[in-house]
Amino acid sequence: MACAGPQSAPGAEPPQPSTPRHSYDTANDATAVVAGTGKVVGWTQSAQDLLGYRAADVVGRSGGFLLAMPEDPVRVAGIAERCRAGVGWRGVADARRRDGSRIELDLRVSASFHLDGRECFLVSGRERRPEWTVGQSVMDAFLAGSPIGIAVMGPDLRYTWMNDTLERFSGVPREHRMGRRLSEVLPGLETEALEILMRGVLDTGVPVIDYEYLGWTWADPRRKRAYSTSYLPLTDSDGAVTGLCYMVLDVTDRWNAQQRLALVNDASASIGSTLDVMRTAQELADFAVPRFADFVIVDLLEPVASPDDPGPWPLGVGLSGPELTRPGAVTNSSRPRMRRAGMSSVREGCPEAVCRVGDPVDFLPPPHDIRFLAEGEPVLIPVLDPDSHVWAAEQPGRAASIREHGLHSLIAVPMRARDTVLGLTTFIRSVNPTPFEPDDVLPAREMVVRAAVCVDNARRYTREHTAALTLQRSLLPHTLPGGMALDVASSYLPADAKDGVGGDWFDVIPLSGARVALVVGDVVGHGISAAATMGRLRTAVHTLADMDLPPDELLAHLDDLVLRLSDEETEGEDRGGTPVLGATCLYAVYDPVTQLCTMARAGHPPPVVVTPDGRVSFPELPAGPPLGLGGMPFETAEISLPEGSLIGLYTDGLIEGRDRDPDLGMSRLGGALAQRGLPLDALCASVVDQLVPVPQPDDVALLLARTHELSADHVASWEVPTDPAAVAGVRARTARVLRSWDLEELEMTTELIVSELVTNAVRYATGPIRLRLLRQSVLICEVSDTSSTSPRLRHARTTDEGGRGLFLVAQLTRRWGTRYTADGKIIWTEQELPTTDA
Repeated sequence: MACAGPQSAPGAEPPQPSTPRHSYDTANDATAVVAGTGKVVGWTQSAQDLLGYRAADVVGRSGGFLLAMPEDPVRVAGIAERCRAGVGWRGVADARRRDGSRIELDLRVSASFHLDGRECFLVSGRERRPEWTVGQSVMDAFLAGSPIGIAVMGPDLRYTWMNDTLERFSGVPREHRMGRRLSEVLPGLETEALEILMRGVLDTGVPVIDYEYLGWTWADPRRKRAYSTSYLPLTDSDGAVTGLCYMVLDVTDRWNAQQRLALVNDASASIGSTLDVMRTAQELADFAVPRFADFVIVDLLEPVASPDDPGPWPLGVGLSGPELTRPGAVTNSSRPRMRRAGMSSVREGCPEAVCRVGDPVDFLPPPHDIRFLAEGEPVLIPVLDPDSHVWAAEQPGRAASIREHGLHSLIAVPMRARDTVLGLTTFIRSVNPTPFEPDDVLPAREMVVRAAVCVDNARRYTREHTAALTLQRSLLPHTLPGGMALDVASSYLPADAKDGVGGDWFDVIPLSGARVALVVGDVVGHGISAAATMGRLRTAVHTLADMDLPPDELLAHLDDLVLRLSDEETEGEDRGGTPVLGATCLYAVYDPVTQLCTMARAGHPPPVVVTPDGRVSFPELPAGPPLGLGGMPFETAEISLPEGSLIGLYTDGLIEGRDRDPDLGMSRLGGALAQRGLPLDALCASVVDQLVPVPQPDDVALLLARTHELSADHVASWEVPTDPAAVAGVRARTARVLRSWDLEELEMTTELIVSELVTNAVRYATGPIRLRLLRQSVLICEVSDTSSTSPRLRHARTTDEGGRGLFLVAQLTRRWGTRYTADGKIIWTEQELPTTDA
């Protein structure tokens, strides 16, 4: 009886024999519509075919006459309430055919609905086909041979029945279980928690499905196993709970697979937290103990364990393909040169270890040689036999440790990454009685692969970082020649390990006329590229400084250079180049004669000045654009630095540390430099320690200089008439000055130099002409005039009457040159002072 359809008219054709239908065919189910009062209000052809009643025989009558079973008003009312709640009902009922025969129907009653203002229900049904019934013998055979362990327990939770599978699982004979509780049969298992769970099923009648726990059995007491259990209440005909059925399935293989997968996933998050080779090796050992092994050692090849000071790569290691198999590449006697990089044990202090962390080792699982590291697969030794000939002969010390500490199972996995052999990791069990199995090799391999990639990354980073530091330090000045003009001290701290080195640099460059240039700069970025760019800029500054350019002109030329470098690197990006983003620079020139310091800066922080009386200031210099922008001018500023003044040049890493305000950093810098009573080197180190107590993400450079005046007794200067006859008087006066300075040894040479320079000025330049002698660490001779034409050194021909003067000057002096001034030029020479015997 089901879906409402058109009613059959009185006098319709007699019912036709019903045709067989598939059990899953619901389209032709017998259907009827029944009102809430129980009367049939709709009848279909399918219902007529099934029961033989025509619509005229049924519609308008109570549907109760169709049932061949006693009326049950309570059950009917319950079904109606359920359907009114929108749930529907399904069940089995006996019906009466028109010919008086009985038929068993599968009935379905829909949720209630309204039709023409009346509450109605849709009733559908089909004949219930006879089904095959399972005999008791078949059921017994099924229960006994089921792969699931099954037991029946009484209300007191004592065993009353169990199948053979459960007996096999537990290793406890059936006769030892019957009449006993679980806690009496398997002491030490989670019996208390399990019995509480079973008691809850008995009390509530609610089953518990797929409850998993770990345990052991008498059948395999040394191995932890995983079980999935279900607990079902048993009821009698009155619905009372009379006992409990529980089913047990051994899911150890699935649980082990999940644990191995979780182990590998966790290893990815726990190994490789730093870019330190030794630390990464120790992280691997710490992670695997005790989750996977009881004792783990990680041995790395010497070049890997010491990437900042790599030695030659071991014979045969790192080779692949034809190279590895060439004659003599690897011999059976080859032993790897390794170092213990990490180890961990469930026993405090790792007493199993024959070597300590940092010790040289050459351990390989016998009978393998170095070829095992280069091309071997992981080795599984389920049962270690220290008394075997191989261990006793090749590893006697380790064989003794195996016996002493009960090491019984081993997995050794070569560490390789990116076709490079790195070392060997060995996993050993002793306290855990379960030996390693073939399924344990895969997670061991995966852990080592993860660690090997991290070790190789750390090795590559350390080597590159060390190379960058070496490059940067080699490009920084090894001496700071301040001469008699300046006392100089410096401090440089590279960036921390996270960001690598940067492009900070500083320099002290002696200039002509006893002047000294102070330089500090900062290239944007980090690493070898920044360090290399810094080296190029430092070289350029030296070259431009030798041209005696004013600070603003020097920065303009440097700006052009950075622009060219950026263009070159941008064009080379497809070849792995990194564009130069720019740089900042501060260039200052101090003259000890005038005590003036001329400075210009390109986007760099201003210098700090501490006067002899302790006042701190940051001179207001035109900021200027950073190098690399182009098209904007630089400006100079001039300040006076009395004898004993302190000037500091620095990079922004000193004042712009983590979470620090630059203005606050400059204030702290001034306060630190105001300390008194410290030598310049100690003051420089103290300032950096105070302002940078922890590693910073940027390089830090500080250059300090204390000024000195070149006093009058070291300087002689006078004007020279523009008359060739005045040359003789100049020579005589020069000789007198040298004798007063106790430099008689230089008298003849200096007279010749002065004569040539003054003669050239008188002959080719315009007045006024001035001669100045400076006695510093060298003897300086300067001749100035108002001409902007620079003399040129050339080789005179045999027939030439002149042209040999500057050639002689170049031969007699240490160096010579020309610098331009606002009023003309200065030709200068330097001579070494004679050495005095102690």
